[in-house]
Amino acid sequence: MIRDAVASSSRAVLVAGATAALTAVTPAVAAAPATGGLAASSGTSAPSNAPAEDRGTATTTAKAPRRVRPEIRVTTARAAGLVGNRAVYAGRIVGARKGDRVRLDLRGKRSWSPVATARVSSNGRFRVAKEISAVGDRAARVRVVASEHVKSAHRRVKRVHGFRKAHASYFGPGLYGSALACGGRLSPSTKGVAHKTLPCGSRVTLRYGGRQVTTRVVDRGPYIAGRDWDLTTATRNQLGFGDVGQVWVDR
Repeated sequence: MIRDAVASSSRAVLVAGATAALTAVTPAVAAAPATGGLAASSGTSAPSNAPAEDRGTATTTAKAPRRVRPEIRVTTARAAGLVGNRAVYAGRIVGARKGDRVRLDLRGKRSWSPVATARVSSNGRFRVAKEISAVGDRAARVRVVASEHVKSAHRRVKRVHGFRKAHASYFGPGLYGSALACGGRLSPSTKGVAHKTLPCGSRVTLRYGGRQVTTRVVDRGPYIAGRDWDLTTATRNQLGFGDVGQVWVDR
């Protein structure tokens, strides 16, 4: 009798525990059709939290502005002058906007070097200038610096040409037929200059009264104090030079 009572009590406890477990599971099972269970049975996929590009949705990106190639129009090129003066280039950049940069480059022995920079005005106008720092001439170009809307471009311009003042005279009448130190004989048509030290054949450019002549050293002289150059008659006539005076030279 005692063993039967104990057994009955144990079975009652097991039944009560099983009933409580079923009661706890029932709400979760009942909620399933409202979410994953219902979606699976109806064939409709659940909303995804994946990014739009992962779901195959096209995205819109901002396009970079199209850059144009500018046209450089140079209307002013005062490139020759005495050392200490300024070489000036001015004009208009078609396609450029206000604030774009324009640069003046000079050619060295191996490469171009920037020497001056300016900004384009609202109508595309520009003006860039550089002090002439030495005698002689150097190749020059105007360059538009690339920006977000304009491409880089450049244009060759007149060479920057520096001069200094020098005293000169001329020689010819009474000496025609005489030998020149650098070879040949002097005649009324001989073009060239005489200098005391420059090597024969050295190239020199002279300016006088708005005229410019490029010639070479053909003789030695002058041997009068205070004079730097002797011009042949032909060179003198090309320049419109007188007997004695000042000229500009690039040597």
